Amino acid sequence: MRQVVLDTETTGLSTADGHRVIEIGCVELVNRRLTSNRFHRYIRPEREIDAGAIEVHGISNEMLADKPLFAEVVDDFMAYIAGSELIIHNAPFDVGFLDYELSLLDGVYSTVEQQCQVLDTLKMARYEHPGQRNTLDALCKRYDVDNSKRDLHGALLDAELLADVYLAMTGGQASLLLNEQAANQAAAGTGKTVAVAADWPPLLVVRAQADDIAAHDEFLKVIDKESAEGCLWLQRPDF
Repeated sequence: MRQVVLDTETTGLSTADGHRVIEIGCVELVNRRLTSNRFHRYIRPEREIDAGAIEVHGISNEMLADKPLFAEVVDDFMAYIAGSELIIHNAPFDVGFLDYELSLLDGVYSTVEQQCQVLDTLKMARYEHPGQRNTLDALCKRYDVDNSKRDLHGALLDAELLADVYLAMTGGQASLLLNEQAANQAAAGTGKTVAVAADWPPLLVVRAQADDIAAHDEFLKVIDKESAEGCLWLQRPDF
C-alpha cells in the first residue's frame, strides 16, 4: 500500500483572494514504512506573500524569485502522487489550494481527489480526541514525536512530522501488544531496549478478498439489528 504524506505552504489563507501555493512537501509510506522517495519544491507564486504568512513559514518573496512556476512542476508532482492515498492534516485547506492551482492550467489535470484518495488526520484526531487541541504540534506532543526543530512551518518538515504522528495514531493493536510486553518485562525485571535491524523484512500484508468483505458487512448488519446500541463499527465515520 502506497501512501503520500503531504503538506503545502501558501501566500495567504484563501484562494478566494487569489492566494497561491509556494511550497509542496511530500514523503512516501509503503506498507507503513517511510521510504527515501520524497517530493519537495518551492514555487514562484506570481504575487506577493502576505506578511502574516511570512511570519508563519518564513518564506519571503525574494526567496522565491528564481523558483519555478506551479505549471513547471505540476507534471512531476501529479506523477508522484498518482494512485496513492494522500495523508494531510486539515486536508480541505491543502487540497483546496492544489485544486485551485490545477484549475488555472485550463483543464490539463482534474482535481486531486479524482487522482487520489485523501485521508484527513485532523478529522481523525478530532474523532479520537474530542474537545482537545489537535494541531500538528499538539499531536506531536501527545504521541511523543520530536518537533523541536519546528521553529517555523515548512512543508517538507511538517510532512515528515505528520508521517510519524499518523503511524503513531494508527498503531492500534501493535501498540497495545508492545505496552503489554514492556509491562511483563518490567515485572520480571528483564526489560531491555533492542534495536531493530535496518534490513528487517517488510511486514506481510494479507488483504481481504471481495467475498470476505461482503461476509463481514453482512455480519455487521446482523449485529446492528440485534443490538440495542447498534453496531459501533457501522457508526465510526470514514476519514
